[in-house]
Amino acid sequence: MANTTTADPKLDPYTAKAEKTEHTPQEKIDGFKGIVKNVHTAMMVTRGKDGSLHSRAMTPTQWESLRFMFVFNNVSHKGEEIEADSHVNLSFYDSSTTNWASVSGKANIINDPAKIKENWSSFMKGYFGKVDSQHPGNENDPRVSLIEVVPENIRYWVATSNKLVQSVKTAASAITGSGDPPGELRIITSQELQLVEGLNQTHV
Repeated sequence: MANTTTADPKLDPYTAKAEKTEHTPQEKIDGFKGIVKNVHTAMMVTRGKDGSLHSRAMTPTQWESLRFMFVFNNVSHKGEEIEADSHVNLSFYDSSTTNWASVSGKANIINDPAKIKENWSSFMKGYFGKVDSQHPGNENDPRVSLIEVVPENIRYWVATSNKLVQSVKTAASAITGSGDPPGELRIITSQELQLVEGLNQTHV
């Protein structure tokens, strides 16, 4: 039986043609930020102690610096899963364009009151709810913590044509067998993320 677990560009022409490497790190990051700005909500995936993957929709309170901050209830399963395995994935999908992004990174839990206050907004009270005098459902509630996700690798797809044209291209590729993608696959490596973060810090 042929080995199907090793990536081979010759056997995956669609991905090979879609992947674009001529963009600068900053250009790729700007394109990624455009997707996040339009989508707002991420699917956060964590790994349970039994190895199973769990995902849930979460909206970051900060992301422009590429360090994603989320307010969460620290008595939920998310906290114990991150403490057991800090590897997480964030995914974003824009159904209006078919653009998507996948962020692989590591998460850590933050309990700093100043940072919690910085990321808190009043509408979050509805999520936590007032339980008793010790758990008032505001930024001082001991259940309130932050999840910070630091990306290690980002992959995203940006469509180069509208949905109708994409459908036509896909149909044409099916007939010709050419495997021509209607968009670009861009990869931001950990080295590129560190480079851009360093450049941004020098301009602060």
